[in-house]
Amino acid sequence: MDMAVEAGIIKQHLIDPEICIRCNTCEATCPVNAITHDDNNYVVRADICNGCMACISPCPTGSIDNWRTMPLVRAYSIEEQFTWESLPAELSPEELEAAGVSADVAGDPEAAVPAQTQAQAQAAVESLEPAFNSAQYGATVPPWSAAHAYTNLFPPKTPTIATVVGNFNCTEAGFDSETHHIVLDFGVVPFPVLEGQSIGIVPPGVDAIGKRHHARQYSVASPRNGERPGYNNVSLTVKRVTEDHEGEPVRGVCSNYVCDLKVGDTVQVVGPFGSSFLMPNHPRSHIVMICTGTGSAPMRAMTEWRRRLRKSGKFEGGKLMLFFGARTQQELPYFGPLQSLPKDFIDINLAFSRTPGQPKRYVQDLMRERAADLAALLKDGASHFYVCGLKSMEEGVVLALRDVAKDAGLDWDTVGAALKREGRLHLETY
Repeated sequence: MDMAVEAGIIKQHLIDPEICIRCNTCEATCPVNAITHDDNNYVVRADICNGCMACISPCPTGSIDNWRTMPLVRAYSIEEQFTWESLPAELSPEELEAAGVSADVAGDPEAAVPAQTQAQAQAAVESLEPAFNSAQYGATVPPWSAAHAYTNLFPPKTPTIATVVGNFNCTEAGFDSETHHIVLDFGVVPFPVLEGQSIGIVPPGVDAIGKRHHARQYSVASPRNGERPGYNNVSLTVKRVTEDHEGEPVRGVCSNYVCDLKVGDTVQVVGPFGSSFLMPNHPRSHIVMICTGTGSAPMRAMTEWRRRLRKSGKFEGGKLMLFFGARTQQELPYFGPLQSLPKDFIDINLAFSRTPGQPKRYVQDLMRERAADLAALLKDGASHFYVCGLKSMEEGVVLALRDVAKDAGLDWDTVGAALKREGRLHLETY
């Protein structure tokens, strides 16, 4: 029997509430459903977590990577974790010994094990539905030619200040579905970002229980040299939230705050976040972008950087292919600017699911229609695929890629594994 199990000691996985930005990446990634949340904290169930580490790399802040050596009988419950404002300190050797943990085991943290055995973990994974797990194909490493990303320069405890220098509605939709393009300037404060990274905005005020609001995460919509080239600024694509996923009325705290900002206002910003959802920089690399709604933000950043490179004569070829979905044309961000991009620069495919009198069309439908082109790109090791939008789109998109590969005579298990290993398929859904 394992010494740690016999001694009743575990290495308990915990999430740091002071650093966590509540982006839901960990809960969406966990293959055994060990992570859950309430309005206050994201927490880990000690009796389910098997220490598989699947959630560690995708976390943009590092808040997920915390562990405490604990007597099994004193493992922190999720009810306790929900109340935390900060992580508890490690138990001292004396406290561990008082709980019946021998000095030999207490002095060897590597002896501690997750509460769940590997056999239990495997059984839990096999019981999950659906059988197809799209998240397993998402890369956690960047493309080999990606630029170096700076992260966590300003953590939640010490945000920096940015000034609003632009705010305009980038859709034709009414108030309930409007999306804003926000430009923030950092002045002389160093805040380097790359296409595919995100930042957090801290809304003012307190929540229903009197706590300061947590930062909300938004993908950067501008290229690395700024929304205005050569300036220390970034842009965001923010949809005003007026209803929840069930269609019930709700007022999004941060989205409405951001959409109502005026030029000259200041905001508290944390980040930047993200070190893997980054674009390739080598010549003739191809980029396939698949997005819905405000998931277009990183795609706009990548497209604009390529456009600027091409204009300067500093980039050789490389295909750009975009699959962009929204309910209607009026709700599609940046519809007008998209129409002005040269056809030989980017291959644009638009899907609308709620156009009156027309059948519903989703991005995966368009992908299947363009199967021949996508199959050629899947065969090309210089191709990179990016998916961003609501979580509900992820499975359909990856299934479409799988079907395109199979219909072209490719082995999806081999292709999918290579895309993940080589940092060429990135999934950022929420």
